[in-house]
Amino acid sequence: MAYLGRGLDKISNIEVLDNITFDGSSSYSITKGSVAFTPNSAQSCLISIDGVVQATNFTVSSSTINFGVAVASTSTCNFFLHYGTGVMTVPSDGSVTTAKLADSSVSLAKLTATGTKSSSTFLRGDNTFAEAGGGAFELISTTTVTTDVASVDFDTLSTDYKDFKIIASAVKNATHQKDPQIRVKRSGQSSFDSGASDYLWNTYGFRDANNVISNYNTSSNMIRLTGTNCASESGVSGASNNFEIDFYNVHGTNNKKFVRSFSAFTDGAYGRSAHAMGSGYRNNQEALIGVQFFFSSGNIDEGFFSLYGRKI
Repeated sequence: MAYLGRGLDKISNIEVLDNITFDGSSSYSITKGSVAFTPNSAQSCLISIDGVVQATNFTVSSSTINFGVAVASTSTCNFFLHYGTGVMTVPSDGSVTTAKLADSSVSLAKLTATGTKSSSTFLRGDNTFAEAGGGAFELISTTTVTTDVASVDFDTLSTDYKDFKIIASAVKNATHQKDPQIRVKRSGQSSFDSGASDYLWNTYGFRDANNVISNYNTSSNMIRLTGTNCASESGVSGASNNFEIDFYNVHGTNNKKFVRSFSAFTDGAYGRSAHAMGSGYRNNQEALIGVQFFFSSGNIDEGFFSLYGRKI
């Protein structure tokens, strides 16, 4: 009795391909409606020859099937089916769950987020790609001092960053009772500015016994970080000095270059614990390209100096 109902090409995920006319060859073209057809794979094909169903005992390359042996011209292709495309390969809305997706199966090209997709951006919760690290400080470089140096210089302030920070820890000055200081280098200059009136600065802090330590200078050749000097290892056993120094909008050309500092150090006068905060600026509006840390005299024996940058 003839089959009643819709044909196989109208249901499920089966496609009916053109029957093959054998001529004694081992390879034949695959067509559907006389048009070349490329199956998903050999495993997606089912073919009947002389009433015997063939499956996985042949290979498929593009739109060609190869049986590996010659098929006699007297043989008949009863049907040739392909599984994998058709009506049911389109899932209904909301039917595809996370479990149905293979790991790494969704590429960036499939995302509709706005912004630029690249190795330097990340996808935010609002479906927007943004630059990584925006607004946070990133470590740029570190200098570790283990033998005497006159200063620690950071000669490159990349324009990738707007603001900069130096964190210096376990700093030991070779000479007792010396002042920690900084200078800056302007764009186009080969040396750090040290003119007699290049800088203005002020500091305020305390040491043990609630002694106030403050100082200032409105015409200076450097910016001083503490109101009193720092002890050396030779002056106070175990003396250590630590600093956090911020530099603002260093590449701007319409503002004086402000500096802010926080210090926790061993007071050189009494060998006590002390802290200070200070500010100052380079009395010029030119962009900066470098900063220098040093003591009022003598070398730096030891210390860890890290430069950070903040992107906007």
